[in-house]
Amino acid sequence: MKRVFVNGYGSIGSRIAQFIDDDNDIEVAGVGKYSPDAKVTDAISRGFKVYVPKDKTDAFKNFKISGTIESIIEECDLVIDAAPGGLGYTNKKTIYEPKNVRAIFQGGETITGDKAVAELIFNSRVNYEKAFDRKYVMQGSCNVTGMGRILQPLKEKYGKKIKRFDAALLRRWADIEDLQTEVKDSIEWTRKPHHDEDVKSYMGSDTPLFIRVFKVPTRQMHVHLMDVRFNGPAPNVSEILNLYKNEYGVATLYNAKGTKDIRDFSESIKFSFKDTNMIHIHADLIEIQDDVVKLTYSDDQTGIVVPENHLLMQAMLFKRNKEDAFKHTEELFHMEEKKRLLEEQFKKQ
Repeated sequence: MKRVFVNGYGSIGSRIAQFIDDDNDIEVAGVGKYSPDAKVTDAISRGFKVYVPKDKTDAFKNFKISGTIESIIEECDLVIDAAPGGLGYTNKKTIYEPKNVRAIFQGGETITGDKAVAELIFNSRVNYEKAFDRKYVMQGSCNVTGMGRILQPLKEKYGKKIKRFDAALLRRWADIEDLQTEVKDSIEWTRKPHHDEDVKSYMGSDTPLFIRVFKVPTRQMHVHLMDVRFNGPAPNVSEILNLYKNEYGVATLYNAKGTKDIRDFSESIKFSFKDTNMIHIHADLIEIQDDVVKLTYSDDQTGIVVPENHLLMQAMLFKRNKEDAFKHTEELFHMEEKKRLLEEQFKKQ
């Protein structure tokens, strides 16, 4: 059994901790907290030991804290760093490297520049085995993760027949449970978004991908508008949909009015955290125009990276066969059942 510490207990960390706590191959050594808020009480009530930065212990005097993050790290085989964005690099330099412990970082970090946390962005659909024997790996953001599930099947099927991918990413403003972040009445754009470079890091630098990114006033998922241009006539709709029929973590939906429809259904049948953990292709919005396939799909924001972290953990800790790793992740996340229920609810009329 391997000991794993989840350093951060926010939107991503709380999800990861609760899921991997049910993994019989893993002992959750504890969770790290950086702010003395209600999440501390939540973690303790769920049976997790809470550890805090050494220089912040006084701020947590009203909670039952088990010790410092610096002390627990050296007792673990792996850290899943889910600390607030940007702190991952600091943690790597001040704790993980000195303690000689492996770590997984999240999408708020980078693999380029002076503050790179790793050399590899993980995407289970594309480069699962490349995480073997790595000491530090970054799990891509939700948008970056979702794009791998869409692009890789297209690349495998059509290869050089594809001329280019043009995508507009409509990002949610904040997570559903993040009530502290104000959702502004504004649509904002991102100059030089990281998504293009991140996706190309695992898909290949020669991938003809061009991305624009906008943040829209909602908490209900991301939506991607993807135009796939072919060298010659584009495939028909049925061929595109068949490509994703058996893809893990990709559901094909009809007649959803919007992202809230999907979230509401997820809540009604008690999906954990209201998450589907997947991509939803909106089949009734697919258009074919000459040499272009126009795809619209929604991306389950924070939820999509949680099973990815579990797959990455298996690669790094156990070098588990890819097929066995997916089976093990399915035992915890039940994504095939979620896919079946979603496709039944949003079926073609």
